Amino acid sequence: MKEVSITSGANLMELYRNLAGDYPKFFKMDTLCKLGFLLTEMLVADDTDRFRQREDRAVLVFSREGSLADDCHYADSMADFPSPALFVYTLPNIISGEIAIRNKYAGETSAYVIDGFSRELIDGLVRQAFQDPVTESAVVVWADCPSDDKWDARGWLVKREDLA
Repeated sequence: MKEVSITSGANLMELYRNLAGDYPKFFKMDTLCKLGFLLTEMLVADDTDRFRQREDRAVLVFSREGSLADDCHYADSMADFPSPALFVYTLPNIISGEIAIRNKYAGETSAYVIDGFSRELIDGLVRQAFQDPVTESAVVVWADCPSDDKWDARGWLVKREDLA
């Protein structure tokens, strides 16, 4: 199992330039999505067939705050004119969708807002995703972002054989 993390306060733009640099949509993403995107880039950078359509990889995203920071930004924008660019990020599952779209994953994509980081709960839900016989691997992200400069971001690339 491969594990990566991004420390709170890291320069996400610099990390993006070093890891991807070819996905202009990154600049429109909120911090939570940027974290999930970058964790995934770190996890799958060595995949030789990286951008082929695949149904055997699941994406599971976990967070405590979900999209709360962007919910607040969006609420502030409603004083003048509600921002459609912010609205899209008021859904916690947008992060799993961004990962799946970028990497052409057609397997399970899920987003869970849970009380706090719980390895037992996360492991249980990951094992549940592997109940589908098509699933051979999963990108698993814990990205909790209460503000744009403070977060907890960890990711794992879990393969079926890791569960044995």
